[in-house]
Amino acid sequence: MIKIYKAIAILFLIQSSFGFAQQTPVFANYSYNTVIINPAHAGYYEDIDATLVNSGFFNSVDGSPQNLSLTINAPLRSKNLGLAGGVSVDQIGVSTAVSFFGSYSYKIFFDTEYAQGRWWAYDPNIISFGITAGGIQYNENLLSLGILDDPEFQQNIHEFMPSLGVGFLYNKDRIYFGLSAPNLLGSTVSSERSINLKTAYYSYFGYRFFTTHLEDVMVNPSVLIKYVSGVPLQADLNLMVNYQNKVEFGVGYRTSETVNLLAGIHVGTNFKFLYNYSYALKGYNNINTHGIILNYRFGDGYER
Repeated sequence: MIKIYKAIAILFLIQSSFGFAQQTPVFANYSYNTVIINPAHAGYYEDIDATLVNSGFFNSVDGSPQNLSLTINAPLRSKNLGLAGGVSVDQIGVSTAVSFFGSYSYKIFFDTEYAQGRWWAYDPNIISFGITAGGIQYNENLLSLGILDDPEFQQNIHEFMPSLGVGFLYNKDRIYFGLSAPNLLGSTVSSERSINLKTAYYSYFGYRFFTTHLEDVMVNPSVLIKYVSGVPLQADLNLMVNYQNKVEFGVGYRTSETVNLLAGIHVGTNFKFLYNYSYALKGYNNINTHGIILNYRFGDGYER
């Protein structure tokens, strides 16, 4: 019996390390909190923007992935400069990763006659360059598994790894495009062989258009591509619909055969509440996950 249990534990730990190494923000996180993967989004809005995200806390499977993150995105006195920072806690079984980052961007504005959006909020025409730095504290509580006959499970793992990344953003009216590598260091500074944190590269593109000449409903198709050496290319195909910053709906498909659904409402001019559900088309490749996003934008908020 102990051999079966040990085999399950080893498989789970391999999947846990792989999960932390290859994790991509889910559809909801990427769409509403882009600074997580691209520091060029730091200070993008005219007002401070705060986002709290949790996912997986309502899952029925013990040990399934859970995430809680908070980010703050703020412009500086100079409109060309921006700062952002955040902290995130990810847990899979006995493995926990606490990560934090700070991002800085420099923005070049062009076509100033179109300096902001209409009802869909601030939407500058810019080219932005960003840099981010932070760290990841990785822990594996192996002793809690109670596996006594394997030396690999006789000591807990505690490892800190710094991170350093760069990003680029182009935004003009209805088109946006980004490139980023949020952690160029990967696991090169780690001394633990069991930690496999590879460098991930992101590229994304989106287009905003309107269903009527009144521009009441905005439709935003987008695609996110993720590349990690030695891993199949991953793509997220997303479609968002927004009605005058009152209600929002979204659907996305990830090539790992996962469907993501999203619905949200705006409360007043500053606060947004969204619910996200990730559904695995094949049971072995993921766990169905519920998520909640709370977003607050200071100042005039979404009223433009």
